[in-house]
Amino acid sequence: MPDTPSAPHLQFLGRQPYEKTYDAMRRFTAERQPDTPDELWIVEHPPVFTQGIAGKPEHLLATGDIPVVPSNRGGQVTFHGPGQVVAYPLIDLKRLGIYIKEYVFRLEAAVIQTLDAWGVIGFRVAGAPGIYVNLADPLHAGLPAGPRQDPFDGLGKIAALGVKVSNHCTYHGVALNVAMDLQPFERINPCGYAGLRTVDLVTLGIRANPEVVAGQLAERLSVHLSR
Repeated sequence: MPDTPSAPHLQFLGRQPYEKTYDAMRRFTAERQPDTPDELWIVEHPPVFTQGIAGKPEHLLATGDIPVVPSNRGGQVTFHGPGQVVAYPLIDLKRLGIYIKEYVFRLEAAVIQTLDAWGVIGFRVAGAPGIYVNLADPLHAGLPAGPRQDPFDGLGKIAALGVKVSNHCTYHGVALNVAMDLQPFERINPCGYAGLRTVDLVTLGIRANPEVVAGQLAERLSVHLSR
């Protein structure tokens, strides 16, 4: 086993059904050995709602014809669909020498840096994993000034995060909205927050190619997950 972790093996899988990918992640994680190389899967899913392990049914408002798939990741309900870049890092945290809190920080840092390449400032909200933008000035401002009773007032969520760790090994990951149909997010309380607005790069006036953004996010994740 190498002393220094190498970059994860990168796979661009194209558009894949969520359940097929979910099963493949679980199988890979269950079968991996201490010397199994880490992998990073980049994928896009057909429309699907996924419900986290602690997901509450009241956050499903009107799902209609979009399937709801139970998942063993953390968090509540979210939506995946075309035009969204989904990254699934399959990482041995013990070999990398970090714990889950640092791992989540690195995932979020990769998203923030990817957005920065498009001139968008993304930031964290304490206690609410994922990346957000200030809708009043997403290209130039961070957190809106002044105290706010609603921690999401004036914010839009542009990336969702949900992970699972089994025997120090991760699966699930992060989803970055690029150019997608956002209407299905109105059928749920995204990540369990009623009224939370979900946005993509197009909402912010940026016409980005999802494939280009996928490559940028993959590069940033590879850097953060090989140190």
